[in-house]
Amino acid sequence: MAQVLDLVGLVSAAAAAWLWFRASQRRLRRLTREEELDAADINRIVVAFNRSNILNGRAALATALSALAIAVRFAANLAGLA
Repeated sequence: MAQVLDLVGLVSAAAAAWLWFRASQRRLRRLTREEELDAADINRIVVAFNRSNILNGRAALATALSALAIAVRFAANLAGLA
């Protein structure tokens, strides 16, 4: 049981790191003062924000899973179950 919890903690921590790395790679194109925004530009900005938000949410979920697995592992170890 302890090895399974360790494995879940490691895999979910690695998944969180990968998801946050992917979210940080998405860059928005900077606009100048002379440019006019059209519907396609606004759509592109909104889609980029939404994709980043989704990846950040998944990374946060993976981090929570990792923390939970490690906490259960420590609790089991303290209780003498592992």
